[in-house]
Amino acid sequence: MTRIPLDSDSEVVEEHYAVVFTPRRQRDRFSEQCVEIVESEESARELADPTNKRYAAKVIGPSRSSEGLRLYYLVEWL
Repeated sequence: MTRIPLDSDSEVVEEHYAVVFTPRRQRDRFSEQCVEIVESEESARELADPTNKRYAAKVIGPSRSSEGLRLYYLVEWL
């Protein structure tokens, strides 16, 4: 699902557990303003609130887009 490869020699782009604010779960990339990085899968699940469009996920990022935005890419919804 992800569009960017991970470099095992770098810590710039990494997998993270997160809570993602999104109106629809069909998207697979999100600007950093929509992503709250958390410590664990458990934390992500506890902070998720689907009624307010906040979903637990595993993401990769941040990665700089061609427009200069920092993006996170969806690995999987939790």
